[in-house]
Amino acid sequence: MKGYVVCVYKSISSQEKLKEYANKARTAVQKYKGKFLIRGGKTITNEGVSSPRTVVIEFPSYDDANLFYNSKEYQDAHEILKGYAERHHQTIEGN
Repeated sequence: MKGYVVCVYKSISSQEKLKEYANKARTAVQKYKGKFLIRGGKTITNEGVSSPRTVVIEFPSYDDANLFYNSKEYQDAHEILKGYAERHHQTIEGN
């Protein structure tokens, strides 16, 4: 089964830091054969609290998605956002 990383941002206080993070994170996504399915874009909030950004990345497997998240490459990118973004981040197994 495929693995998905779903990241729903609650707040972003620096677009510059977000861009820096995204550039570095992209390298880790590519290394673990991830494919961006959603990366921002136009939204309508049908229920709940609106989010400034949502990202969904598909990986060949659930294990690959977890390897990506725990990799040094991704964790180095993740450090860039500390103090600049609050988000809900999940790894989900799916079809």
